[in-house]
Amino acid sequence: MKKISEVKVGDEFRLEKQVTKYMPILYAGAGGDFNPIHIDPDFGKLVGLGGNILQGLGTYAFASQACVDWAGSPKALKRLKVRFASPVRPGDSVIVTGKVVEIVGKRVKADIAAINNKGETVLSNSVAEIELE
Repeated sequence: MKKISEVKVGDEFRLEKQVTKYMPILYAGAGGDFNPIHIDPDFGKLVGLGGNILQGLGTYAFASQACVDWAGSPKALKRLKVRFASPVRPGDSVIVTGKVVEIVGKRVKADIAAINNKGETVLSNSVAEIELE
């Protein structure tokens, strides 16, 4: 796990994930969200989404993974709040970024954001609290 002495305000981290065509199906099983807008591309088109979209759980998982990878341990992530700004689609690449904005004791507060490969914001006004050694 990362040591608090190794971290300073302004430090940044990044994770890029490719959304495969099967991810909405996998997240449907994991989260029990079998809404056809997630698993049926034709239905997604029919309702004006241009195809199926990934569940928010998937985008949330990307943000969580970015924090955990940076901290070096899953037990470090204490809180993660996200705002879903735009849909994520199969075929998209999602880039999650984090920036340390505050350090209190061993707790780090990081602002989290994510964009897709088209430059659209998919997560905004998001924050993580990470506890380090």
